[in-house]
Amino acid sequence: MERRLFLRTAGIASLAGLGTGCAARKTTAAVASSPSINQAPNATSAAASKRVFAKVKADPDRVIRTVVGLRPFRPSGFVVKTEPLGDKIVIHNYGHGGGGLTLSWGTSHLAVDEALKTGRRQFAVLGSGANGLATARLLQRHGFDVAIYARELPLSQILTSPTTATMPLTSNIAGGQWSPATVFLRGQTTPQFLDQFRQALLLSFRYYQDLVGDRYGVRWLENYQMSDNPPNPGGSSSEVEALLPQVKDLRPDEHPFPFKYVHRFTTLQIEPPVYLAALMDDFLRAGGKVVVREFASTSDVLTLPEPVVMNCTGLGAGKLFNDSQLIPIKGQLIFLLPQPEVDYVTLAGDLYMFPRKDGILLGGTHEQGVATLEPNMEEWKRVMDGHHKFFTDMRG
Repeated sequence: MERRLFLRTAGIASLAGLGTGCAARKTTAAVASSPSINQAPNATSAAASKRVFAKVKADPDRVIRTVVGLRPFRPSGFVVKTEPLGDKIVIHNYGHGGGGLTLSWGTSHLAVDEALKTGRRQFAVLGSGANGLATARLLQRHGFDVAIYARELPLSQILTSPTTATMPLTSNIAGGQWSPATVFLRGQTTPQFLDQFRQALLLSFRYYQDLVGDRYGVRWLENYQMSDNPPNPGGSSSEVEALLPQVKDLRPDEHPFPFKYVHRFTTLQIEPPVYLAALMDDFLRAGGKVVVREFASTSDVLTLPEPVVMNCTGLGAGKLFNDSQLIPIKGQLIFLLPQPEVDYVTLAGDLYMFPRKDGILLGGTHEQGVATLEPNMEEWKRVMDGHHKFFTDMRG
């Protein structure tokens, strides 16, 4: 508890100082402090057993769409580094796996620290997903001129049927939970990367807290992680949980879920359609320029007028900048009709449910090395049937 309290209250710097390129950062320092810090709501005094859990109506006839996307995964973790390329300076910020939305502000902060070292004031940002937009906005906060170049813009989509959409821009179909899932493989990282990861985690968590509200579609939600096996203390999620409020292992009489072990924590939920649209609006209002353009090769990048290029191309960086480590991990999400009364997240094995304003999201697929954007109907059935059984077996 003492470590968790320290991480939630100790400061790296005030928000006004974030992104100023300070050389020293402690990985044990935490969420930045500010006079108006937006913390999660306090626990209520009511007993947890009186918590009302509305059941999700997980029926196939309530499906409104299925979306498919590719996570840009690197076993050794994301890349944030500077690379001279011809007469350009390229600053990379890509390869976040399933943690792109979660880590976007943190890795973009680190990338902009690199940008400040160049002494330049004109920047090109490649990509308009969560990382591209966060990078562009942080550059604008320093008074720089920024142009976004992207093949796909937020919320663009290719409809293949009334209920199925494939969207090349991965951020469009992110589930939206603040949790850095599938970012790297244990044992395949360097100490330097893990230091970057911790910094990005802390910074991003703090940035998102200032975006809580309807405009950006960010809110706090209780999560219930469950298993039939006892939890593993100090597991891979311990660094994340040290930041989060309201962490507790629940007794059987404190929840209605059909599992022996239930672990509760509260984290941020981000609604990508709302969030990405708001960031793009902020970028344009601040004088940013957007150019729809596809880059076939590195030589295309060298034709840009800006002297510094921020590479936020995600999976596209594999071909564009010859990164052989990038692996696509296919994921697909099922959306049911919205249920405003559902105000909690479930995580049961591979299956997860997120309640959003645009629908109840059902997920749980990770097809490594699969690059097709066509829905996998076997996986669709597994996810649908699994959630149907879960909510049928749920008490109450």
